Amino acid sequence: MFDDYAYGLSDNDLKWVIDSVDWKAKVHSISLLKGGTSSGVYGLSIQGEQGVSELVLRLFDNEEWVFAEPDLALHEAESLQRAAPTGIQTPKIVAYDITGTSCQVPAVLMTRLPGIVDLSPANMNLWLDGLAETLVQIHSVDAEDFPWSYNPYVDINSLDIPTWTSCPYFWKKAINRMRGPRPYTKQCFIHRDYHPANVLWEGNEVSGVVDWVNACRGPAGIDVGHCRLNLALLYGTHIADSFLAAYQRHAGSTGFNYDPYWDILSLIEILPGPPQVYSGWTAFGITGLTDEMMIQRADQYIHSLLAD
Repeated sequence: MFDDYAYGLSDNDLKWVIDSVDWKAKVHSISLLKGGTSSGVYGLSIQGEQGVSELVLRLFDNEEWVFAEPDLALHEAESLQRAAPTGIQTPKIVAYDITGTSCQVPAVLMTRLPGIVDLSPANMNLWLDGLAETLVQIHSVDAEDFPWSYNPYVDINSLDIPTWTSCPYFWKKAINRMRGPRPYTKQCFIHRDYHPANVLWEGNEVSGVVDWVNACRGPAGIDVGHCRLNLALLYGTHIADSFLAAYQRHAGSTGFNYDPYWDILSLIEILPGPPQVYSGWTAFGITGLTDEMMIQRADQYIHSLLAD
C-alpha cells in the first residue's frame, strides 16, 4: 500500500478501490489526471490475477458542489449507464460511493478510456466533424424517464450588462432575449458539459467521451451552444459556426431545429464576471491565450449571434 495520502489519496481510498476490483490486487501506479477543475481525478493501474486494469477514480472533494448536489456520485454512475447504448465509448462503472462512507467524500470508480484530448488538431474540419457526429449520437438517446433534468446555471432576472464589454448594446439585447419565452424544443439525453476537453481521440477518430456527472434530460441546443461557446473562445467565432454546420449535417432529419437562443444562454452563463482562459485548456497544452482575448472573443461571438 502507498503511504497515507500519497498522490492526494488516502489508504482508505485505495482500500476501497482494491476491494471494488479484487481484494488480492495491488495498486501498480497512480497519476493525477489533467483537466480536473472541480474534483480530484486520478488514473490508477491495478495489478490483479487477470492482468492490469486501467481505472479512473473521481473524488468529489468540492464541498460547495457536494452540498448543492449531494447525489453527484449516483448521478454520474446513472449517466454513464444511460450513455452506454449510444455506441460511443464511455467509461464503465466499477463502483461508486454515494455518501463518502468509504472515501470520506463521494466517489466514482470507472474504467479508463484510451486516447488523448487533442486541442491542436492537424485537420480542423475532420476534427469538428468528429465532435459533431459524436454529439448527435449522444442526443439520439431517449431520456424521458431520466430523473435529472436541465436547469440554467444562472438566474436570468438577476443579470446586469457586464462592465467589461465593449458592446453593451448586444449584451443588453441578449439579456432581454433570455427574459422572453424559451423556444419549444424536443427533450433528449444531453451531456451538459460537452466541449473539446471532454472528448478523447486516437488519431482522427473519437475514442471516447468523459465527465458525465452533469448529464440530464434537456434541449440538444444547450449542448451545441456550450460546445460552440468553447470553440468560439478557443479558436474564434468562425470555428464555432463550422461546428454548427457539421452538427446540422449529421443531425439531418432527427428533428433538431437550430435556435440561437441556446447559444446566447450558454454565453450568458459566463456572467457576471469577465470570461477567463479555462485552466483545462492550458493543462492540455494550449498556450498564447489571454483573458483579454477571451473578452474580445466573447464580444465578437455575442455580436455574431445578435447582429441584425
